[in-house]
Amino acid sequence: MTVNIVVTNQSFPSNIPSGPVPRERQSVASDPQRDRAPSIRDVARLAGVSHQTVSRVLNNHPSIRPETKARVQQIIDDLQYRPNRAARVLVTSRSQTLGIIAADSSQYGPASGIQAIERAARAEGYFVNSVSLDSTDRESIELGLNHLLDQAIEGLVVIAPQVRVLETFNNMNLTIPFVTLQSAGSADHALSVDQISGARLATRHLLDLGHRNIYHLAGPQDWVEAEARMHGFLTEMSERDVPATAPILGDWTAEFGYRAGRELLRVRDFTAIFSANDQMALGLIHAIREAGLNVPGDISIVGFDDIPEAAHFWPPLTTVRQDFGELGRRSVELLLGKIDPELGYGQTLVPELIVRASTAPPAR
Repeated sequence: MTVNIVVTNQSFPSNIPSGPVPRERQSVASDPQRDRAPSIRDVARLAGVSHQTVSRVLNNHPSIRPETKARVQQIIDDLQYRPNRAARVLVTSRSQTLGIIAADSSQYGPASGIQAIERAARAEGYFVNSVSLDSTDRESIELGLNHLLDQAIEGLVVIAPQVRVLETFNNMNLTIPFVTLQSAGSADHALSVDQISGARLATRHLLDLGHRNIYHLAGPQDWVEAEARMHGFLTEMSERDVPATAPILGDWTAEFGYRAGRELLRVRDFTAIFSANDQMALGLIHAIREAGLNVPGDISIVGFDDIPEAAHFWPPLTTVRQDFGELGRRSVELLLGKIDPELGYGQTLVPELIVRASTAPPAR
């Protein structure tokens, strides 16, 4: 069992007047014999104020005179003093910290979700602690969760692409606000992008162009998004009364897309492929061009995610874009109580089809 724990913190610089450091401050700040971190009482003694005054400076209390604040802040900088956050939590019962637990942060979707949450949390004055799990058994999940709870997090975001991880969380009795970013989670806590709708947009685009022989290169079977995108593909094909072959289960990598493309081209009984993500689509384009065929002249390709490189594939990739920024903002606002849970949870964001040069009508 391996649990990777990644803790991210943010620090914010202050604009403090500079000047020579008094001799007394120099002796404290540069004393090589110091065997402990400076305390709030050290700051107070050197600044000639009470420790309550230092506390007010740290909390931006409006009653502190500007010259006193500047003097105390200068001592804080000289000593490189950092407030004891654990002590502040005990006093205020607020850690200003949110937690993220991610079962797989290596893929574009989960990584983008984490980044979006961190940006949204910073905008609200919050820190973010993240735990990335290598194993998805219950013991690993509980270990990672307990680490975050020990940091006194005020809310939790669960980014769990695998069905089994969501099932584990749904069976836990969490006492803090939490959000799951997958539609397969409990509706009481879920917030997600409508993966089925996105897959239907991609499939409908190919059908509207005139394609009828369409393959779907799916993601891993246990992934929530892969299952939803496969469902969207099959639903759209069925409603348009177009026969569909069984989807091919992939692993999200360009290498798999390349190998799958080479195998499919042995028969070449299709004119278009909807890939469940952009990386596999890249591998497909590689295989098609290596075989001397043209995208989209011979075969059209649609991806999913709109990774930053998708616009620079050759040809630029038609794909489905997810608004991770909005997803992060809403999840943080839900955790902080800025959105009515009755209205906020269970919502899905509608993705957008981005049409580029990798799709065209089938060759006649």
